[in-house]
Amino acid sequence: MNINATLIGQIITFAIFVLFCMKFVWPHLLNAMQEREKKIADGLDAANRAARDLELAQEKAIAQIRESKEKAAEIIELANKRANQIVDEAKEAARSEGDRLLAAAQAEVEQEVSRAKEVLRKQVSELAVAGAAKILGKSVDASAQNELLNKLADEL
Repeated sequence: MNINATLIGQIITFAIFVLFCMKFVWPHLLNAMQEREKKIADGLDAANRAARDLELAQEKAIAQIRESKEKAAEIIELANKRANQIVDEAKEAARSEGDRLLAAAQAEVEQEVSRAKEVLRKQVSELAVAGAAKILGKSVDASAQNELLNKLADEL
């Protein structure tokens, strides 16, 4: 191989080019690579933080759902108790209303019985007067014997 001046010139030019690149170009490339490396590391850290935050949020959501279910079950239980209480109150009110209606009906029956007895007493007294008049063969004055008829009606 022949070493000539062209080869030496090329070596010197290459060395100057390498020195120039090491002095001016290489630091910019290193800075760009370091910035890129830092951005990637920050992105990975952010992704890890986001994953941890997501896990925490999921745990909180599960806890809130569990708490909400417990509250809903408690509210349903209270509503059922209140419904049973309302049913019991309604039964008691219906029972007392039925007793009241029964008492009123019994009082009305007693009044009707009293009225019927009074009507029967009057009819019996009229029949007694009519029977007495037929037996005696003369007319009995009911208005004159009114006091006697009232005593008779009371005894019946």
